[in-house]
Amino acid sequence: MTDKQTLRDALPYRDCVGIALFNREGKVFIARRIFTPGPDTSEVSQPWQMPQGGIDPGEDPLAAAHRELFEETSVRSVKLLGAIKDWIYYDLPDEVLGIALKGKFRGQRQKWFAFVLSGDESEIDLDAPGAGALDPEFDAWRWEDFFRVHDIIVPFKRPAYIEVQKAFAHIPGQFSAGTRS
Repeated sequence: MTDKQTLRDALPYRDCVGIALFNREGKVFIARRIFTPGPDTSEVSQPWQMPQGGIDPGEDPLAAAHRELFEETSVRSVKLLGAIKDWIYYDLPDEVLGIALKGKFRGQRQKWFAFVLSGDESEIDLDAPGAGALDPEFDAWRWEDFFRVHDIIVPFKRPAYIEVQKAFAHIPGQFSAGTRS
């Protein structure tokens, strides 16, 4: 057994939420992570992602999704469209195992939620997220075709994103068909 495999086997997964935030045209929100120099460069080449973040001890995953979305984007005006019942897992690649996620986790297990932005997109504020209470995590954002997202994000997260796309595949078409408001 390799040292990396021994380390991987010893580390737990970090409990997180992921958020697929749709606009009224059925596009999904993605944001570009701010580059922070350091030993964890796992997301430098493709730093775009959907919002995600940790679940606090004892916190309900849906409450965590609302909190994380607000802390990363300042968005509060959303309507829940759906949730994935099961955990979706991803492992960190060997080159950042023991470094990324503060070296404490082998990867993440995530509960994913789909929301539609029910307010105006001017609510999105990456420069002063959490109503200015937090440091920015992202420096740019855009609406993207939901089915292209797995090609844009960091490669080790692709299998997880494909699972999210399968689970929420029905959502974008509902907007174009005019069945969502």
